[in-house]
Amino acid sequence: MKTAKLLALIIALSAAFAGGAVPAWAGPPGTTKLGNQKVLTLLVRDPPWVRCNNNMQVAAELTNIYVLPVQVIPQALAGPGAKVPAVYYGDELIAEDGGKGNGMVSFTELADMLEVEGVARHKQEGRLMAKEPKPQFDALKAAIKDVK
Repeated sequence: MKTAKLLALIIALSAAFAGGAVPAWAGPPGTTKLGNQKVLTLLVRDPPWVRCNNNMQVAAELTNIYVLPVQVIPQALAGPGAKVPAVYYGDELIAEDGGKGNGMVSFTELADMLEVEGVARHKQEGRLMAKEPKPQFDALKAAIKDVK
């Protein structure tokens, strides 16, 4: 009886992988932790499109405040069947194309999560959000979002 159950499981997994689908339990490609710190993983199209650029901008803003390792993985290296764009924090799926958030995250959503988890902050914030470059950065984000 055990052999029949094992065979059924193997057949089910083979069918899932044959279609190019990656099961949800597979997790993100790349490193999920660096020491005791969870890694923010961005899966992006190659070249990045609007949602991918948004996610990278959010990551840039977050790393100006929080001590947060970030890895950007292009679609070609994400593995077969990976839904791109996607965002993971550690092993947790935050957003993916056609699913949660349709592949896009917001600064507030991730900052709230980092605050709850007690992620360390830099002693001094980066200049990206400072008074001087902020208007230019906002103009760049707007220009990227307007590209069709």
